[in-house]
Amino acid sequence: MASPTTTGPYDSSTPDHLYTPYRRLREGLRAYRMIAAMWIRSTMAYRLSFAMTTFGNFAGTVLDFVAIMLMFSQVDRLGGYTLPEVAFLYGLTSTAFGLVDLAVGSMERLGRRVRDGTLDTLLVRPVPVLAQVAADRFALRRLGRVTQGLLVLGYAVAVLDIAWTPLKVLMVPVMLLSGGLIFGAVFVAGGAFQFVAQDASEVQNAFTYGGTTLTQYPPTVFAKELVRGVTFVLPLAFVNWLPALYVLERPYPLDLPGWTAFASPLVAAGCCALAGLAWRAGLRTYRSTGS
Repeated sequence: MASPTTTGPYDSSTPDHLYTPYRRLREGLRAYRMIAAMWIRSTMAYRLSFAMTTFGNFAGTVLDFVAIMLMFSQVDRLGGYTLPEVAFLYGLTSTAFGLVDLAVGSMERLGRRVRDGTLDTLLVRPVPVLAQVAADRFALRRLGRVTQGLLVLGYAVAVLDIAWTPLKVLMVPVMLLSGGLIFGAVFVAGGAFQFVAQDASEVQNAFTYGGTTLTQYPPTVFAKELVRGVTFVLPLAFVNWLPALYVLERPYPLDLPGWTAFASPLVAAGCCALAGLAWRAGLRTYRSTGS
């Protein structure tokens, strides 16, 4: 017997009280894949243009690391950290952010849709709005940032003299996944804020792009008040600082206990839950332009 809340076959193995959230998640992921695939096909229709824009994205992010290398041409250490150690921090946060920017970077354009009323067209479709907004204009060229981050991370891992253990090896993919989820939550929460502010893309970018720039450098170069803020308020320190310092065997900022290095997955889960609540609250506040 079909569930009254479904339009397709009912999976009897799924409890009734879990069916609707499960179905929404499944439909959201399916819609995201279909919309992203559509934009990828559109992009690959002009392969030379795709190659040039991807290279431009790669070259633009390379300049970020070139700036760091220029700093080290004048000093041996930055905040007590060597170039390979800073490269390790840089590679982790750039890769994690690059993957999320590729997946949900279109969230920054939500304010424009709210202002011109084109968000209304997404609301009338039987597909989760978040999936539509995240996949809108899926930009495969952003792989350039991911590639550059992976190259820097590979260089750091190859050069650093680290006594690798199974736990330290495991920490690297955990940092990438947890850091990506934290950045993703910031993107979604920033999108929710745009329902109210409408013209707040630059505010959102201050926490997303600004956050990744912040975590590319060691915490010792920043004031303690700022480090406290990105640890206890907007927990960007869990993107790479705390777990990476465990791998590098460096002291934790603010005299934090050792177990905080392993808290990134829990922090990421909490950030995603809060971002989801913020998104639902923001969507409820939306009022059509009436046009």
